[in-house]
Parts: sequence; C-alpha cells; structure tokens
Amino acid sequence: MARIAVGGFQHETNTFAPQRAHWADFARADAWPGFIRGPELIEAVEGFNIPIAGAVKTLQRLGHDLAPLCWCSAPPASYVDRDAYETVAAAILADLAAQRPLDGIYLDLHGAMVAEHHEDGEGELLRRIREAMGNRIPIVTSLDYHTNLTAEMVQYATAMVGYRTYPHIDMAETGSRAAELLDRLLRDRRPLHKAYRQLDFLIPLVWQCTLMEPAKGIFDLIAEIERGNTAAGAPAGSHNQGIVSVTHTPGFPPADIRQCGPALVVYGHDRDAAEAAADRIAVAINAREKDFAGRLYTPQEAVAEALRLARTATRPVILADIQDNPGAGGTSDTVGLLRALIEQRAAGAVIGMIVDPAAAAAATEAGEEAQLDRGIGAAVGYGGERPVEADWRVARLGSGVFTGSGPMYGGAKFQIGPMALVTDAASGVSAVLAAQRIQAVDQEMFRHVGVEPAQVPILALKSTVHFRAHFQPIAETILCVQSPGAHVTDPAELPYRHLRSGIRLRPLGPVHPGSVSHEEK
Repeated sequence: MARIAVGGFQHETNTFAPQRAHWADFARADAWPGFIRGPELIEAVEGFNIPIAGAVKTLQRLGHDLAPLCWCSAPPASYVDRDAYETVAAAILADLAAQRPLDGIYLDLHGAMVAEHHEDGEGELLRRIREAMGNRIPIVTSLDYHTNLTAEMVQYATAMVGYRTYPHIDMAETGSRAAELLDRLLRDRRPLHKAYRQLDFLIPLVWQCTLMEPAKGIFDLIAEIERGNTAAGAPAGSHNQGIVSVTHTPGFPPADIRQCGPALVVYGHDRDAAEAAADRIAVAINAREKDFAGRLYTPQEAVAEALRLARTATRPVILADIQDNPGAGGTSDTVGLLRALIEQRAAGAVIGMIVDPAAAAAATEAGEEAQLDRGIGAAVGYGGERPVEADWRVARLGSGVFTGSGPMYGGAKFQIGPMALVTDAASGVSAVLAAQRIQAVDQEMFRHVGVEPAQVPILALKSTVHFRAHFQPIAETILCVQSPGAHVTDPAELPYRHLRSGIRLRPLGPVHPGSVSHEEK
C-alpha cells in the first residue's frame, strides 16, 4: 500500500473570451462541486463523472492510502486572474507539504489553463510541485481532451493520461486509467521514456468529435498501439510490448499561447518503440489533415433548412450554436440564432440555454403565465448585440436544482440558479433562460422547465460537440451554425499574438507568421 496525494485544479481558458475567471468562479458549485479541501474531498466527488472521482475509486480499490489535497474547477472563460491561480496553487503546495511523507501524487488537471501571469498554467503548477517534492515521487495527471500539451507539462509530470472521447463521456474512466498507471509505476519502479510530438496545424473544436472520422480512426489507432496489435500494413517494429501509455490531445485553439495546438506523448520502457509509435501516430494525424472540416450554416440558412426538414421529420432537427458554447468560453447569451428563429416564425422551436440572470430573475418574479416585460439575451453584449424584444410569456419556472441523466453529466447535481421557459406569442419560439453559464449538453436542462427534447421540432443548443452524447440519439439531423459568439470556430479568424510561427491556423490553412512575447501582452 502506498500513500498517494489526490487533488485537482481545472480550467479551460479561451483567451479571446470577454469574461475572466475569478476566485469566486472556482469557489462556487455548478454542475460539479465547488472548491473542496481536505478529507471532505473524497466523499464530495463520489458519483460524479469527473476524473478525480474515477481516480479515487480506483486507488481505493487498489488498497492505497489517500491523502486529499484540494480540488476545484471554474466554467471556461478568459484568463484565470492572478489571485485565483495563486490561491489554488498555494493551497495545493501547502497541502502536499502537510501530507508528507508521500509515495505518489495524482492530479486532476485540464491542460488548457492560461493565467494572467503564466501562459502555461499547468506547466507552471507542475514545475512548482516538482521543485517542492523532488524527482523521486511519481506525478501522474489526467488531462482533458482539449489540452494544449506543452513540453513543460511533459517534462515535470511523470506521466499524463488524456480523455479519448469528445463528447467527454470517459472523464471518470480517464481518472481511473491514470490511477492504474500510477499504481503500475509505483510497483515497477522502472524509468519511462517520453516520446513527445507537436502537430503543425490547429483543429477547430467542431471537427474534433470522436463519434466521427477522422478523430475516431486516430483514437482507434492509439488503442491498437497500446494493445500491441499490428494492423495490416503497419511499419515493422510497431508491435511492441514496451509501450505503456499513449496520450493524444487535439488541442484548444482559442488559447493565445505559444504552444497551442495538437500534440501527443507516448510513454514506454523501450525508447525506440516509444519513438516509433509517436512517429506513427503523428504521420496518421497529418495524413488526415484535410478531413478535419465540414459544412457550417449561417443562422438564416440553418433555420430555413431546419424548417424544410422538420416538415417530414419524425425527430427533432438540432441546430448547434457552436460559437456561443459556454464550454469553450462563450457567453451563452448571443441572439443571432434566436433572432433567425423568430424572424422565420419557427413555431415550436426551443433554444437553450440563454444565460441572462436578470431576465431569469424577472421571469421568476413575474410568475408562470405572466408577460415578461423586457428583452432577453445579450446580457454581456458580445459584438454589440442587444436583447431580443418580443411578446415574451413565462411558460414555466425552475429552481435550477436538478440531477443530470446523460452520458456526460449523469449524476451531476446542478445548482445553476433560477431558470425559466419563455415563449414569444407571435412566432411560437421558446427560449430556456438560466442564471449561470452551463453548456446545453443534458436533456434534464430542458425537462426541468417542462420541455421534452424528443418532442420538439427544432432544438437549438448552445454547444459545439458535447451535446451529441445525449442529443444525437434523438435527432433527425444536426446542423452546425456559425452565428457570432466568443468561441470563434475558425482559428484563422483569431487575432493571435503569442502563437508560435509556422503552425497552420486551420487544416491546410494559412501559416501563422510569428508571435510576440507573453510579457508584451
């Protein structure tokens, strides 16, 4: 039995988003627990589909003694402010010091955190931990699929294990795999070789989905390499028992840092085998570069096509409002798609979640069946947008307290403040209002205010890919909509200042000319 510290610090940073992440965002609960520290951590994460929950369960099953640190996450936003970053980092370091002696460390990290004063949030945290704890103790982390995997992260962590699904239905499973790897390292006590590769093009999030090609085939190849199987036509030497673990992260493009982009790392006891496997995966990704693309619709095009399809469809036509995804730093309150639905009188259509705390509070005060005498949406006012004025009626109210049931948020205890379903009497279009930013990825968000998603002719969701886990099974078809929002889908449209030179800004796209130092920001 080993004594293992467990903790985590999660944030996905869209440096182009209008809202920064403050300490209060990490302290409060939403779908996941708020900031937790000490012995209560173990019980607080139980049952959630998050990496630390899977890691804790597996480490306990393996008979290890757990030393809880702290764990927290905040909704995706722009830079993590200095106070928030230093508060959590100091807590982790203090808890590690207090929990000595330790045999190993497991950390639940995201991999795309950018702080005001450190563009590689996880790399800097791992550097501090390694400096404090020394090189003897193995540090294993779990990572989000959208990690921008930096050389420093690879250097300071003993090993890192990333998600393999997008939508992220394997979060707890990834934590479990990381825990099993840490257990193996503690038993084997053999050095690992790290074969690290960065790819040369950015991949838009909407085309990173593992339910479809090309990402699906890439992760099938990774699983094959880990199993030690050789596919027909694979290069000599690819069959090798020296491979311990493979992590590939397609990256998080809306992060203006030098090392933004796809990367991979292969861990192995056999240096040559690890390097060969890394080369094979990198070649496979590069060969599929042109396939990371697809059709995007304007709001008007999407609504017109949805109305045409809905005439004969037996299931909902889903419109994905991909650029206003709060899971990628969007404000979840832009109104381009909502206006298009109203203008084309898409009766019965529902859009969610429109995050407008003042409108949700006003609807709650007015009561069900009352008229809402104000506009909705554009609470942040991204791109100069204004709230949508219409004959809004309050159809249903909700507390914002409910439990998720989908593959990603199943078991999550939502606490997102007042919610309301409001309907425009003239067009028949409805909107789900919420008080806190949360991505529309679980059907319970709609059922909570009286909407059964499978019975809606047109359903518009503020999400890029995650919605597919729970909504794709009920969809007639899915149209991806490029309406203005803070999560800009095409990286070539982003005004990078710090990105390294030579990387292509989209698959087969223009090459970034160069960068300025982070300190000049």
